[in-house]
Amino acid sequence: MSNIITAKDLCLWYGQFKALKSISMDIPEKSITAFIGPSGCGKSTFLKTLNRMNDLVPDVKITGDVRFREQNIFDSNVDVNELRRDVGMVFQKPNPFPMSVYDNIAYGPRTHGVSSKSQLDDIVEQALKDAAIWDEVKDRLKKNALGLSGGQQQRLCIARALAVQPQVLLMDEPTSALDPISTSRIEELVSDLKKKYTIVMVTHNMQQAVRISDYTAFFLLGELVEFGKTDELFAQPTDKRTEDYITGRFG
Repeated sequence: MSNIITAKDLCLWYGQFKALKSISMDIPEKSITAFIGPSGCGKSTFLKTLNRMNDLVPDVKITGDVRFREQNIFDSNVDVNELRRDVGMVFQKPNPFPMSVYDNIAYGPRTHGVSSKSQLDDIVEQALKDAAIWDEVKDRLKKNALGLSGGQQQRLCIARALAVQPQVLLMDEPTSALDPISTSRIEELVSDLKKKYTIVMVTHNMQQAVRISDYTAFFLLGELVEFGKTDELFAQPTDKRTEDYITGRFG
């Protein structure tokens, strides 16, 4: 299996605080990689580096290398908008735009130059089907997306990210604000999406990592302690700190 994203010796500072310490990781294509670790350990910071969301934070300094399909994403000739189209993001809290369900999904394709109504109709339908929410909203496309339930809003946000046909989907604790039923629907959806996309997901729920991810990375205090196949990492961690964390001795 080939790697779609490769990080090498990545360090990141917020002002004087070093949040990431020499992170190196290869993320395999069309798989689900989960980032676990206690709060404040660097997992979300690393996730946001992969599509340069940290560019938006003042006083950030980054060294090292992140490559997406062999291209260094920090090169001066990289178009950040293109990068974020290829490497999409779904946040912790559902954040639909205050507009219709249809316009939420069509927003990205329109900003990238798609104007034909029939083409937008097709994109909207396909994205909503891919996010397993089409049947629930197909009669409400003109209604405000804020009227949907929390779980539906999160699937809508996933559909919105899929509408621009990304290659990678970054998810920052996408189920932490949801009830158990909505959570299991999103987990089923994510497991299905890896046929077409690479998923990288921060989760505070270790059981979730075990249930759906192929690979797991354990972060602690800004370091990548261990990275490997999920079943191996949970069954036979090679680092004592990983074992202590997954057995609940700390964290």
